[in-house]
Amino acid sequence: MSDPKEALKDASQLRQKAMLADYFQRLARAPETGHKVVYTFVPGNLTELLLSFDLIPVLPEINALQSGMRKKSRAYIREAEKQGHSEDVCTYVKCDVGMKLSGNLGPTGERIPDPDLLLLSYTGCFTFMKWFEVLREEYGAPAVMLQVPYQAAGKYTTAQRDYVVDQLRREVIPALERISGKAYDEDRLKELLARSARAEEDLVWVLESAKHRPSPIDGYFGAVYYVGPIFSAFRGTEDAVRYYQELRSEVQERIDKGLGPVTPAGTLTEERYRLVFEGPPNWTDFRKFWSFFHEEGAVAVASTYSKVGGSYDEGFRHDPDRPLETLAKYCLGCYTNKSLPSRIDKIVRYVEDYQADGLVVNSVKSCNSFSAGQLLILREVERRTGKPGAFIESDLVDPRYFSAANIKNRIESYLQMIAQKRGDSQPRGRRLATV
Repeated sequence: MSDPKEALKDASQLRQKAMLADYFQRLARAPETGHKVVYTFVPGNLTELLLSFDLIPVLPEINALQSGMRKKSRAYIREAEKQGHSEDVCTYVKCDVGMKLSGNLGPTGERIPDPDLLLLSYTGCFTFMKWFEVLREEYGAPAVMLQVPYQAAGKYTTAQRDYVVDQLRREVIPALERISGKAYDEDRLKELLARSARAEEDLVWVLESAKHRPSPIDGYFGAVYYVGPIFSAFRGTEDAVRYYQELRSEVQERIDKGLGPVTPAGTLTEERYRLVFEGPPNWTDFRKFWSFFHEEGAVAVASTYSKVGGSYDEGFRHDPDRPLETLAKYCLGCYTNKSLPSRIDKIVRYVEDYQADGLVVNSVKSCNSFSAGQLLILREVERRTGKPGAFIESDLVDPRYFSAANIKNRIESYLQMIAQKRGDSQPRGRRLATV
């Protein structure tokens, strides 16, 4: 078998790696080059607006999950708890605070500069507000908040959209002008939004390619790499457009060849189970968590997490002809800003449209935005689809809450149940080929 690290390094991923390296270098040089830095969040972020002012976005959730994958989050969380943060606080928050207290070194080993502005552009997660209150005290940076109404009825109204647009005009744009020293340039914003729409179109195509049998992608574990550029600091850039064009071409080639998804252990050659996933993944043991599924021939064909940074699969695209309105719609349409019934409807559609065998819920201990109501979601999806569900518990970046043996046993039992209900006689086992 080939080196597991090599199995993932196709051309698009090499491109993404180069994009990230360049980004963190620009970030580290920002104090010297004079570029201003804005800390913001993934859901509902205003990346195109920030880039139109030549501001560099920093996303604390991304820093936290990368810390988890690099096995650094345990020490950061411990440092934050020493400062009085409770065990029940979101571990993204504690990881971010601990990272700051430990020198704020990014994945390249270079220091991430302090924020010149804290921009909270999404309020579906109450913790986000408290998180930025903590960071405001830690950094002494100014903060601006874009209040985004909750979609209690499952969709936003014109009045809600206009309310967000008004805040963009009166509060957010003036704050960005003060920080950057530049005037709002709507023509430049339109150019960025046009590039976003092109990249979004290709991303949706890639994610929906999982409707094929076999699925050429993994729509949960694999998708966290696919959504990276568009959820973070690259949306609206030419780099993002080229990345998604390249990714789409690679996935089309896999479809043409009848190939399954690439996993850390190689190409999955036999698709035995098609699953929909709800909730964020565990980052501290990400590859091990993934292996529990791919070793059994189980593929994620769709997930809600891959939509947390934008509901593109429901038809939304950034519209350059209505720049502020489209930014408002984007913020309003965040997955965790939707009502529970609309989230259930979405998952039911996934199970049916992707011909899935069932739903797997990874309930994250410290993430209330995703975890609240998940048992109800599971039972309702089971009732409406007739497909069985599995409920797993872990955490985002706290390794203390990842029990490998317990999770593996639950997954194996769940997949055996699916096989028995289908009347399968085929034995379980690893079905992978090197690439």
